[in-house]
Amino acid sequence: MANPYRSSDGLSARQGSNSDEIQLRIDPVHGDLDEEISGLHSQVRRLKSVAQEIEAETRIQNDILSDLQLAMSQAGAGVRNGMRRLNRTITQQRSNHILQVIIFGLVCFSVVYFWSKLVRR
Repeated sequence: MANPYRSSDGLSARQGSNSDEIQLRIDPVHGDLDEEISGLHSQVRRLKSVAQEIEAETRIQNDILSDLQLAMSQAGAGVRNGMRRLNRTITQQRSNHILQVIIFGLVCFSVVYFWSKLVRR
């Protein structure tokens, strides 16, 4: 084989001086290059429009995510406030409950004391 990089479509690669570069030589004998170039040009235009649509959709999705994060932080703040109020209410109910138990005990003790005084007479 004379040229190991020769392709069936008339393109061949040459080794360049820089390893990051690829050089292509187009053989004008094979096919109509104008049609290939216009076909590639239309594909590039389609890819560009797809990329722009993806970018627009990404912006929309980012806006939705930002709104969702804001809503979640507001909901979290609401839950924290609700928990504080609930804890405060529970604390007040416990202190009231203990006070009620003490008053009930004193009333029961007083009733039993006065009843025992009345029964002994």
